[in-house]
Amino acid sequence: MTKTLMIQGTSSGAGKTTLVTALCRIFADEGYSVAPFKSQNMSSYSYHGDDFEISRAQAIQAIAARAEISPHMNPIMLKPLGDYKSEVFVMGKRYKKMHADEYYKKFALTKGLDAAKKSLDSLRSRYDLVILEGAGSPAEINMHKYDIANMKMARYYSSPVILVSDIDKGGTFASLMGTMGLLDRDKRLVKGYVINKFKGDIKILRPGFTFLKNKTGRPVFGTIPFLKFEIPDEDSLHANPKHVSFTTKYLKSLEKEIEHLSRVVRSSLNMKAIGDLLK
Repeated sequence: MTKTLMIQGTSSGAGKTTLVTALCRIFADEGYSVAPFKSQNMSSYSYHGDDFEISRAQAIQAIAARAEISPHMNPIMLKPLGDYKSEVFVMGKRYKKMHADEYYKKFALTKGLDAAKKSLDSLRSRYDLVILEGAGSPAEINMHKYDIANMKMARYYSSPVILVSDIDKGGTFASLMGTMGLLDRDKRLVKGYVINKFKGDIKILRPGFTFLKNKTGRPVFGTIPFLKFEIPDEDSLHANPKHVSFTTKYLKSLEKEIEHLSRVVRSSLNMKAIGDLLK
């Protein structure tokens, strides 16, 4: 039976994309056939397949999973045009240009959500494990109704959710507690936390782990150190995003980066506990 696991974050830039990339390789190495999935992604730079175009982040995750890159892995991609407008791609094909208001009120909960569910169904029919990535935060109250990237996807197959937070920005414990406090019924799906981009002595964090467990009933699965690597982040996070071409040379260097990342993440997290979420 196909399993699903979802990575959500307390904010944009928390480390969702990086963590999904690492987990795709880790579980692939354990013998699973793995596919990444992100229902909706905003990206100026994309991966061009033979007859489709998706976010490069999901393409890189597919490479980490050793899976064939498919438009089902990112059924909705938004290419920002400015002035709250985007070019919308559905299943790797140009659909139309939309203002944000039109997208959320006339597209997201109808054609968008339908495309996302069908793509997730398709991946589940072909893989042992699908690792879902959320977008931004699941606790944005103003966006909750139209959010098809986070809890609506988790609820669809009752996917266990791991919540990741960037401690380098500060406020990690407050952001984890605050996110849980705003999730209402969806908090049942959150099974634990990952703290990302930590610099320093892990011992000083352990009282915080105990506090989180006592207050929320969920454990911290581990702390990932601050890493420098060449895997491109979501380009929406940077004013000058790194452009890459998927050449043979680049793919060789990418493979080394993925291997390094997955080794560090594997050694930093309680993989047995995360694996138990799939049982």
